[in-house]
Amino acid sequence: MFATIIAFLHRAIMQGIPLLFGSTGEILTEKSGNLNLGIPGVMYIGGMSGVIGAFVYENSLSSPSEANAFLAVIIPLLSSLLGSLVAGLIYCFLTVTLRANQNVTGLALTTFGTGFGNFFGGSLIKITGADVPSVALTTTSNFFRTTVPFAKTTGWFGDLFLNYGFLAYTAIIIALICSYFLNHTKGGLHLRAVGENPATADAAGINVERSKYLATCIGSMIAGLGGLYYVMDYANGVWSNDGFGDRGWLAIALVIFAIWKPNMSILGSIVFGGLYIAFLYVPCALRTQELFKMLPYVVTIIVLIISSMRNKKENLGPAALGLSYFREER
Repeated sequence: MFATIIAFLHRAIMQGIPLLFGSTGEILTEKSGNLNLGIPGVMYIGGMSGVIGAFVYENSLSSPSEANAFLAVIIPLLSSLLGSLVAGLIYCFLTVTLRANQNVTGLALTTFGTGFGNFFGGSLIKITGADVPSVALTTTSNFFRTTVPFAKTTGWFGDLFLNYGFLAYTAIIIALICSYFLNHTKGGLHLRAVGENPATADAAGINVERSKYLATCIGSMIAGLGGLYYVMDYANGVWSNDGFGDRGWLAIALVIFAIWKPNMSILGSIVFGGLYIAFLYVPCALRTQELFKMLPYVVTIIVLIISSMRNKKENLGPAALGLSYFREER
């Protein structure tokens, strides 16, 4: 029984890491007043960009044994960050510079990101001539999935806390850094001011456009790492079109569950990861697995209702969330 609980928690954490990356990036974005519903697409773009970088690197090798650990990690990592950055810049240009509707732009970005991933994924599958509709990048994935050497020798403690790739720990560190930045730095105060009342922030000398651009682009890069983690670590380096599922939307739901606090997202990601795979541990639940996968959304709705009833300002999103800022109206 104890071994089953440890295995469940380990799998829940791995399932939750992509959500943690996505929610942390979205929280940083929303604190600036930008509601980026394109996070699922950004995560797709980040994952596929990393796959392209890994594919190019692996095909430059004459044999897997020649792979260099640093290059095998840094090339997909930089490719993922670059792809996610471009997606963030596209969103910012449309919503901040051109003041397009944020909801429509975000949904369009999600559609574009999914199409981007599926198009290049299909192209890579044709190039490899694989018999199955997937691309396997085992050599690169092995470096991403490398764990602490003594993890296997420390029993349940190692399985629960040490048996993960470096990106899992990176997600937690980024969430803690973002939490500290938002709550204990001058830059974080300025960013929250922009999200609450951009006109007042502008009058105080804060560059609203720059704040929105930086927060959204950095948030997109963080979210893109969630897609990279899913492919290179969770999926063992295998890319399958539409294999990412609804994890991008779960990341957005996690933002509400965590009441816009990055440190709360760490615990929330584990909860969501556990709820998402609960059907695997409940007898006779496979026939109703889609109902079980609804649990994270149901919990989010309950949290949203409770937060609204309490009406505490610190538990609500930024006041100017989703609203375009027109300086002429100040």
